[in-house]
Amino acid sequence: MKILHTADWHLGKLVQGVYMTEDQRFVLEQLLSVIEAERPDAVIIAGDLYDRAVPPTEAVQLLDELLERIVLRLQVPVLAIAGNHDSPARLNFGNRIMRASGLYMAGELTLPVQTARLQDEFGPVDFHLVPYTEPGIVRFMTGDESVRSHHDAMRAITDRIREEMDPAARHVLVGHAFVTPHGEAEPNTSDSERPLTIGGAEHVSAAHFDGFHYTALGHLHQAHFVGQEHVQYAGSPLKYSISEEHHKKGYLMVELDAEGKVSVEKRELLPRRDMRAVEGFIADLERHPINEDYVFVRLLDQAAVTSPMERIRAVYPNAMHVERKSAMEQLAGIRETGSTTGRAKMDGLSLFKAFYEDVTGSPPSSDTERLLIETLREIALEEGERHEAHQADDDGVRAV
Repeated sequence: MKILHTADWHLGKLVQGVYMTEDQRFVLEQLLSVIEAERPDAVIIAGDLYDRAVPPTEAVQLLDELLERIVLRLQVPVLAIAGNHDSPARLNFGNRIMRASGLYMAGELTLPVQTARLQDEFGPVDFHLVPYTEPGIVRFMTGDESVRSHHDAMRAITDRIREEMDPAARHVLVGHAFVTPHGEAEPNTSDSERPLTIGGAEHVSAAHFDGFHYTALGHLHQAHFVGQEHVQYAGSPLKYSISEEHHKKGYLMVELDAEGKVSVEKRELLPRRDMRAVEGFIADLERHPINEDYVFVRLLDQAAVTSPMERIRAVYPNAMHVERKSAMEQLAGIRETGSTTGRAKMDGLSLFKAFYEDVTGSPPSSDTERLLIETLREIALEEGERHEAHQADDDGVRAV
């Protein structure tokens, strides 16, 4: 059986104020071309179809269009689950009706776990759909009071699946979780992945997937296997933060043989625009050829740069962010290493005006400057009052 494994589409994603919908359409059209050309037996979407529980209209329309083309026109079954960004109830709506057409959508966890059975020339393959679910809900559904973490919750769920497994079938689990070899933290995370919990309770051991021939995972945006090749993250189809700059985005094509052994091929997708970091002095960057990529620019200039974003966008029209090295340090009045002059000796108003221009690309208006002056005066008065109070206390102590 040939399975296309993808995840973390995050339709409706907003990055630095830019909606990524057209970029998502661009790469997902490539995915559709692959499905049409190779006709896999199934397509897995392992969670986070949307970027938030109430997605924008354009994102809903795009998902509707993509699923209609895959399931109805190409007649390829789709097995999808809710991730931590999705609304379980929204994805669950119409689930029973859609199954008849080949769309198996598990928004909410059920017990027994929702299972879709597909056939190939070697017999049945059961797909066990485990959407993202909070441990408290799993504890309530199972009556297992030992469930306190995502690790415990996945143990309780997979134990119940194994109890009902058909030994004559091959088994694929579709899940959305932070899976590591031993349930401990690992470095495959990025800034665009929303933490599931605080303090490590989100980590799930890959050992829970023993007994499944393949585990198709979503949540982590970098494609990789966990412990063994048959436990795989497909990663996201696009870069969604600068921390993913060096990721190779795409999908997995999985072959499941008669005995349930898997072979996994990672394939890349070509983005409409790359997302990358650019560093240098403003004068050098202005000499670069015009480039349409999404760039995060770090300026190395020590002196103030007039209208930095405007100047950068003359070369990089889709620049998402421009920052100056140690701009916040300069605002706080911290000296550059080895320097005893410059902004470290500037008064508060001058520091603010320089910082404001660095960030916005233009000097503050007279109204903004007036508000700042009033604020600085209030701060000075408060500090003066505190100083006088401390002085009075000190005088009183000395008098005693």
